[in-house]
Amino acid sequence: MFSFARPSAREGSTATETAMVAAKEAAANLPDLLVEARRVAATVAAGWHGRRRPGPGETFWQFRPFDFGEPARRIDWRRSARDDTLLVREREWEAAHTVFLWVDRTASMRAKSRLALASKEARAVVLLLALADLLGRGGERIGLMGGPPPTARRNAADRIAEHLLETDAEARVTDLQAVRRNSDVVIIGDFLDPLEDWAPVFATLASRGARTHLVQVLDPVEERFPFGGRTRFVDPESGLAFLVGKAEAWASGYLETLAAHKAALQTEARRLGSGLIVHHTDTSAAPALLALRAALAGDDRAA
Repeated sequence: MFSFARPSAREGSTATETAMVAAKEAAANLPDLLVEARRVAATVAAGWHGRRRPGPGETFWQFRPFDFGEPARRIDWRRSARDDTLLVREREWEAAHTVFLWVDRTASMRAKSRLALASKEARAVVLLLALADLLGRGGERIGLMGGPPPTARRNAADRIAEHLLETDAEARVTDLQAVRRNSDVVIIGDFLDPLEDWAPVFATLASRGARTHLVQVLDPVEERFPFGGRTRFVDPESGLAFLVGKAEAWASGYLETLAAHKAALQTEARRLGSGLIVHHTDTSAAPALLALRAALAGDDRAA
């Protein structure tokens, strides 16, 4: 499937040269993307209460009335004496999860139409780094598949950004052997390849007992197909191009194919343990991050 339709960026340039220039530009923008990711994470964190619940831990959560029948040692006698009411001091449940992250940075992700606020790659990286920053604040163990191993550090986003800056884009998820049962895996990309190409990855993640979350990042023109008249379509992955006389004649077939593809991806996402989060690059990153964080918090299993 053509992941983005647009005229050729520069006549006579090869697809390889164009991809190399785009990749270098994307790498140069990583420090700015890290700043943007922290801003988005701070916005979400301000209204987020996480997985707060009573349980084993060191952090005080709340006082609650003593229920007759439970052990008397749970009573906080000093606090109870103030109100002549038996109260129990509850601590906040603490259990770090292991979350593996991966982001698609291949050529198709560099598409950016005039309707978008950012390229798909830039937005996907912002979501990845913002999630790492948010999870790092909560003490979760965060790792990048094919990159830094899981660690519970507040600077996890910095470590991941450094790795992305120093490495080339990878076409597929790697280092699946590091994924353990009950861990979470977050994969961010446009998922416009045939799902058969993803089948081995999805099958391995399912067999390893991981709970996988898929985030599909799309440019608005990929959903709307606002093309008409004589239009040249280019596949950014292969450089393959073809010219059509009436692009509007392709609209219905394209939209039906995209809808069927997204429905199949949604089914696959549910089979892997979570739903599909679809994000468009003409909107703010914060709602997608909040939805992703909520999906992760819905898993009560300890890693």
